[in-house]
Amino acid sequence: MLTRRHAIAALSLAAALPAWSLAAQVAVPAPGPVVELRQYKIVHGRREEFIPFFEREFVETQDSAGMPLIGQFRDLDDADRFVWLRSFSDMAERQRALTDFYTGPVWKAHRDRANPMLDDNDNVLLLKPASPGSGFEAPPPRPAPGTGLQARSVVVVNIHYLWKDPGEGFSAFFLSRMAPRLSAGGIPVLGAYVTETSPNTFPRLPVRQSEKVFVWFTRAPDAAHYKAAWGRVNSSRAWKESVASALADYEERAAQTLYLSPTARSALR
Repeated sequence: MLTRRHAIAALSLAAALPAWSLAAQVAVPAPGPVVELRQYKIVHGRREEFIPFFEREFVETQDSAGMPLIGQFRDLDDADRFVWLRSFSDMAERQRALTDFYTGPVWKAHRDRANPMLDDNDNVLLLKPASPGSGFEAPPPRPAPGTGLQARSVVVVNIHYLWKDPGEGFSAFFLSRMAPRLSAGGIPVLGAYVTETSPNTFPRLPVRQSEKVFVWFTRAPDAAHYKAAWGRVNSSRAWKESVASALADYEERAAQTLYLSPTARSALR
């Protein structure tokens, strides 16, 4: 059985990401500890128009503004949903970076094309690492514009909705009891986050700060592989005896699982 120390070490994104091809690459700044998980509802039928536009105009421009993008994804269960992750070094830097970007020339030049494609962009969770070492590390270079290869994997995001702040027991429970069993069952944890409770420093962009969530990320060759591995873990005696019953006591409602296909220029893939 993995120790707590090993469970935390297993959360390294850099060690888990696959090698890249020889296609042109673009360096990605190291992600900060504050992360936005953004689920956008795109106007019906326009997601395939929105994604290349987003990746051409808003990837490096946000990197250079001080808010590195971790990944962009198609939701496999919703043809109109686009999910993406961006990060900040801290909440003060988030305020500065968002203010500069959304009052700056890049957004002003493209907002009149972007906004009509967005049906809902308020489904946002503001997150921080669940413990030291549980956040994403620096990803490898992402494919340059026009050279991206489609990822042969899915990224799976699990969102646990809790009764209490995750710091009141659930974070320790996940790292010490859930993560080792997930890893042993072929479900590596790439990153683990909880709600950032500081006030929203850029209220122009709403976030769901009333939610008490624990969010963890993994990757699999496809959704079927993940579901099969999860089925084995969930049905195991060790999981039933030491995790399942306790998990039910923490959760306010059923966890949400997102099956995400990385876009051509996503760093996390």
